[in-house]
Amino acid sequence: MRVLHFYKTYKPDSHGGAEQLIWQLCTGAAQRGIQADVLTVSKHTGTSDLGDHKHYRVREDIAVASANFSAAAFGAFRAHAATADVIHYHFPYPFADMVHFVTRVRKPTVLTYHSDIVKQKNLLRVYRPLMNRFLSSVDRIVATSPNYVETSETLRPFRNKIDVVPIGIDRDAYPQPDAATLANWRDRFGPRFFLFIGNLRYYKGLHVLLDALAGSRYPVVIVGNGREEHALKAQASRLGLQHTHFVGSVDEVDKVALLQLCEALLFPSHLRSEAFGISLLEAAMYGKPMVSCEIGTGTSYVNIADETGLVIPPERPDLLRNAIDWLWNHPAEAKTMGEAAARRYATRFTGQQMVSGYIDIYRALAPGR
Repeated sequence: MRVLHFYKTYKPDSHGGAEQLIWQLCTGAAQRGIQADVLTVSKHTGTSDLGDHKHYRVREDIAVASANFSAAAFGAFRAHAATADVIHYHFPYPFADMVHFVTRVRKPTVLTYHSDIVKQKNLLRVYRPLMNRFLSSVDRIVATSPNYVETSETLRPFRNKIDVVPIGIDRDAYPQPDAATLANWRDRFGPRFFLFIGNLRYYKGLHVLLDALAGSRYPVVIVGNGREEHALKAQASRLGLQHTHFVGSVDEVDKVALLQLCEALLFPSHLRSEAFGISLLEAAMYGKPMVSCEIGTGTSYVNIADETGLVIPPERPDLLRNAIDWLWNHPAEAKTMGEAAARRYATRFTGQQMVSGYIDIYRALAPGR
């Protein structure tokens, strides 16, 4: 069986959550004898051989509102789809809708629904008719959590063809830091600190976290960069947060070291653009308690309130501060929550479980292949 993923970007051009999911699916499928490759629109052209799968790029002509477009993509998609048994789209990506209808490729189709369109409300009014027609036309829609299905107005008309396959990751794919790396971070931030990992984007709620930390001395390490970095650093400076450390992007070894050493993961995302939260999964995998917000998405499917961590209403710095205080002052209970998080990860969120869920869908759509 051959599967073609079509999305706006992929490794090595970018390294977000959707890209990580596609990577896991391609590599996991290869282990089961399924060839899965990726077609994207990029500022570069050519093919990247990633070992067990390939990344095909066509040149981007224009980018509007986080969506890129390419005249060459229509022919490239038609050519690659001709040898595929299943086409796998990733939503939201409006250009994929256009390619789907213009090329008229008649192959079984799966769509992973990563998130509602939250920020571009005006563009959504224009795009909605095409979006609904596209969602109606694909054979199966995969949501990453039952929470998102229940709360998404966009998905409500399509409940009869939705499967839920949670995002999964495998610990074996993560490096093990050596003693020197662990000692370096421990020496830098001390034996106890809180951690945030993620792109510094508008929906991550980091401005709320900084307000919650005002007047405290808790060490907090913020890993990542992005458009909000300058504003967040300015806010931290105004608040006098001398123990809040912006360390930028780090490699996988250092990320794992910080996950292993931290007291808990703080994940204050306050908008539905945060559909799942792979950083939450990573924290759970390493047995760490979490603090997240109830926004009706997969974050509350990974982090169960008062079981694997604490869940608070969004945009409430006072309640976020209370949660941080509680975890710091109750280390034994926090450790118990982390252990529960690790058990929940092992039973629901491994990469192999996710791959198996998708392969079952592929085989149902293309029996005999």
